[in-house]
Amino acid sequence: MTADLKPIYKAVNEEMALLELDRFEEAWGSKYPLIVRSWRQNWDELATFFKYPAEIRKIIYTTNIIESYHRQLRKVMKGKSIFPTDDSLLKMLYLATMDVTRKWTGRVQNWGQMLLQLSVFFPDRIGQYLR
Repeated sequence: MTADLKPIYKAVNEEMALLELDRFEEAWGSKYPLIVRSWRQNWDELATFFKYPAEIRKIIYTTNIIESYHRQLRKVMKGKSIFPTDDSLLKMLYLATMDVTRKWTGRVQNWGQMLLQLSVFFPDRIGQYLR
């Protein structure tokens, strides 16, 4: 089922995405009507995704980095079931984050193109880091 959702958000434009959503509904609508209804009801918000170029859309729909970070935090917390205070938990998560970010040395494919697109769409947020 998730493989059939992929063509929706990987479509080149909103019209193609709607066609893919129709195909998804034909294939899965009877078994998963809530999913289709949710996509249809929230389409106005979801469709804003298509105003961005493919480079930025890939950043939006790719969650590998976030999932990896969460996995690392869960791994650190797994062995410790009780924290005496909230501060102790926050300190441990902070230290784990520092350890994880030290290991982030890989390059993002097409990052130059992505950064250029981000600077066009968000000049006030990105511009200060390009100088």
